[in-house]
This record gives sequence, C-alpha cells and structure tokens, in this order.
Amino acid sequence: MKRKTRVGLITSGGDCQGLNAAIRGIGKTLLHYVDNVELFGMYDGYRGLVDGDYKFMEDGDFSGILTEGGTILGTSRQRYVPGKMIVDDDGNDLMPAMLDTYTRLNLDCLVVMGGNGTQKSAKLLMDAGMNVITLPKTIDNDIWGTDTTFGFQSAVDIASNVIDYIHSTASSHSRVFLVEAMGRDAGWLTLHAGIASGADIILIPEIPYDIDKIVEAIEQRKKRGRNFSIIAVAEGAVSTTDAVLTEEERRAAKETMGHSTISYQLASQIEKRTGQETRVTIPGHYQRGGPPCPYDRVLATQFGTAAAKLIMERQYGRMVAVQNGQIVSITLEDAASRTKFLPVDHPLITSARDVGVSFGD
Repeated sequence: MKRKTRVGLITSGGDCQGLNAAIRGIGKTLLHYVDNVELFGMYDGYRGLVDGDYKFMEDGDFSGILTEGGTILGTSRQRYVPGKMIVDDDGNDLMPAMLDTYTRLNLDCLVVMGGNGTQKSAKLLMDAGMNVITLPKTIDNDIWGTDTTFGFQSAVDIASNVIDYIHSTASSHSRVFLVEAMGRDAGWLTLHAGIASGADIILIPEIPYDIDKIVEAIEQRKKRGRNFSIIAVAEGAVSTTDAVLTEEERRAAKETMGHSTISYQLASQIEKRTGQETRVTIPGHYQRGGPPCPYDRVLATQFGTAAAKLIMERQYGRMVAVQNGQIVSITLEDAASRTKFLPVDHPLITSARDVGVSFGD
C-alpha cells in the first residue's frame, strides 16, 4: 500500500482576512490530487503543535469557509528569541515539544501561515529538522520577497472606508482628524489607505515627521479655504526627534508620553499649535476583521494551491510569494532574513507628493 502523505496546517500570529481561503486552497488541492493524504489542523497556532492539540480534517472542513474572516483553526502568538528559539512565558524552549508532535504524527510537512515573525520562527522549525512551507499573511504587507500578502488589501479597504467616512464630519465641524492605521514598522497600509481616501497628510514609520511641517501643511490648507484636514497615521510613525533614539530610549519616552498612542500625542500638539479642534479615530483590530475582499480570496486561494503543489513536489523550506503578478516560491531563509520596509522613494510616495500630500518632512 502506498504510504500516506501527512500534512499539518498552522495559522500563527495575528489573524487577518484570507486565512480560511488559504486553508481551503491547500486542503481542496491536496484532496483533489493526492489519493492517500491526511491533513491535521493544529489548534491555536504553535500551541497546537506544542500540546499535540489538533483536528483531523476532512473534505467537509474545507467547504463554506472561503468568505469567512479569522481562522477556523484559531491562532496565538508565541515568544520568539531572534535566531534561537520559540519560548513560553517562562522562557522554556518549546521546540522539543513541537518536534515530538511532528514526529509522533509522522508528518511529511507543516504548512505555516503567518506574518513576518512567523516566517522567522518557521525557519527555526526547519532548522530543527521539520519540513516546512510557509504562506505570507499580514495586513502590514512587510514580508520580504513577495509583492503583497493576503489580508493586506482587505485592511486597505477597511482603513480607506474609515477615512472616507471621517471626511464628512471633519468638514462639517472644521476639524482636524487623525486616523491611526496599523503598521508598527512599515507604512504600506497607511500609505495605500491614505492615498485611496484622499488624506491630506500621511505619516509613516519610514519618514520621520516634524511637527512644524505638519502644522505648516494644516495652516496652508486653511489659507486655501480648506477648513479641515485629514491625517492618516501609522501606529509606528515617529518624530524626527525620536527617530535618533535607541529602541530602549523610545520605549522609555513612550512610557512618559502621557498619551495612549502616537495619534493622541499628535492631536494634542496640533490643537495647541493651530487652535483647531482635533480628534482621533483608531479603527484598530477592525482592520483585521470581517470577510476577505475578493482580491484576498483569490490571492489566498492561489497561495494555498501553490503550497499544495510544493508539497506534492516535495519542495520544502520555501515560502509561496507573488512577484510581478506571478505566483512563485522563494527560500524560507530569504523570506525570514529581513523586513520589507516601504522605500522612501517608492513611486506611490512620489505620486502622493505630486498631488500635494504632506509626509510631515
């Protein structure tokens, strides 16, 4: 009898739209092409692999989930010690337990769907002797080696929609509004949503802002008869003053900031400097929720089917990606090696500047 192909599925890190579509793409493709295949869905990300907590998945598990947000398998975040290990809250190395589950289930491969940190931790699984294939999911779009990630476009749609709705109330009350989008390290989401919704000022981590320049942009709008301003702010936006600090110094400064987020700090500064009523809107996890947009459903399906084919061809240690419109794969080592920050000379930034958008610099 032909040996069964046994595959574990893991959704790790923060959830986002398209995870279920990707799970569906993997499962349906393998069940369609491989006669002897068994699929194991690990519950709550790496926790399921650590605890041996999993679901044996059948054909029906992959039906009716294409349009569902979140992940049917659940997810969790594990602490990652860069380049070394995955640990629990007490600092205990979790790799032996994960390797034990992998070996006990006699798995041929793990398919791990996750963001930047997950790519790095998945490489540790690979280095420990497990066969791993990864899929790039994150609303931040900051994974190296792929033009885009699934979940990103859905989040752009939501953030753009929020800013669209803010316009009418900002205009009616002659207010400055700051809308804070997710993006601790990279400004892709804020840039796309800001351009799509006509934000007047866009603040991203890659371009440190000067509060004087922001105030100047608002005052210039007033002189042109624009009684309101919309500012799209990435949660990781940083001032020119703080940009020169070390990470430890930034954390210390944040603790003494007196405001819960950068947007509230900015709002206080802007209101004092301009005398104009200033408000903050933070859609937060709303950006990661709800059904995936059609683009993400298609992309996640393509990624899932591509991962299944890599399994059939026994091409492990790779991340599925999209480059120049083509679905490809790159080595997991490359994917995990760096973060895809937004280049400050990116054509989209140039286009935004061309229509008068200020980046606070």
